[in-house]
Formats: sequence, structure tokens, C-alpha cells
Amino acid sequence: MFHDRQDAAVRLLRELKGYKGRRDALVLAIPRGGLPIGGLLARELGLPLDVILTKKIGHPYNPEFAVGAVSLTGETLDAATISREGIPAGWLAAEIARIRDGLRERYRLYHGTGKPLPVAGKTVILTDDGAATGRTMLVAIDLLRREGAAQIVAAIPVAPPETVALLEARADEVVCLEIPSSFMAIGEFYGDFTQVSDREAAEILRFAPAGERT
Repeated sequence: MFHDRQDAAVRLLRELKGYKGRRDALVLAIPRGGLPIGGLLARELGLPLDVILTKKIGHPYNPEFAVGAVSLTGETLDAATISREGIPAGWLAAEIARIRDGLRERYRLYHGTGKPLPVAGKTVILTDDGAATGRTMLVAIDLLRREGAAQIVAAIPVAPPETVALLEARADEVVCLEIPSSFMAIGEFYGDFTQVSDREAAEILRFAPAGERT
């Protein structure tokens, strides 16, 4: 369906031309897979690029199955699944702490001692290379709401219908190129879904358009 992330970004760009050069807009990518897409969008739209650090909480016996997501400042949990699966509270608390420590380390890798771009009053184009359950994007949307973003545009190449519906309920606009009814994993919709390294992600940020940091 997509040759690689660059191909997906070029196709997303066509749907986002209206945001080109907007002084009140920026692109936030979810690392690491979202950064090649965010980098191209930011460059072609002439918008600042930054990352928003969130990560899913995987089921203890099936890490690909998300039971929640964590950001630097909060988390969202699928309480019904956690209760049904009998996931221990102690394990969950330890996993949240472990994930957040990793996010803090990645933040230092990407930003050093700098601070993220401010989002208050801004239009934020939030992007990733796809969304399966959507929980990582949902916690990012919640974080952006708390920080005062004026408008949130979720821009993704592919997601299943139920995930698109969840995003539409929380974002101001959703741009999703492909909404397949049969969906197992994001990677099945890419010819090349090579993992993006932290070094590659940091390089994309380093050479992307910059905005004023607080």
C-alpha cells in the first residue's frame, strides 16, 4: 500500500497543503516511526517540527497488545481490559515507571537541555506512521489538550475503522489515507517498514525547521 514512510508522507502532504506556511501551526511527530513522516511534512509545509514522547503499555504476555499509553506527564489506561486480563497493579505501576524513565532518556537524546516547542494556542499536526489501537495518539492528544493546543489534526497513513472513530472523537480533524477493514499490524501496509533508530530520529529533528522554544 505504501512503499515506505517517505511515500506515505508525500501522500499525506497532498491532504495537508492548506496548512503550508501557517504561522500558528507546527508538526509534532511520535518517535520513532513518525519522524520520517513528520520531517517531510514540516519541511514541505514550512512548519516547525518537534516530537511528542508517548509510548504504549504492552500486555505482559503479549507486548504488541496495548493496554494503555504513557507520556512524560501522564498515562491513559484501558481499565476494562486490565480488569478482564487480571493484570496486577504492581506490575502496571512498575511498567509505567520504566516506560517513563525511557521517555525521559529519549527526551534528553533528542533535545539535550532544550525544551519542547510550546503548543498553547497553536494548530498541531500530530503524525505517526500509522495507528493500530490508537492509544499512543490518544494520550498525545490528551497531553496537547492539557497544554492548550488550539486545534489538533491527527495525520496518519493507515488505521483500522474503529481507531479512526476514536481519533475523530478526540481530535479536531483526522486525515487518514487508508482505512482497511482487515488490519493486523501497521507494518503489513508498507513494503519497507525498517525500524527508525534514535540516531536517525535525532538527525531528522536536527535538520528540520525550528520554532521558538521557551
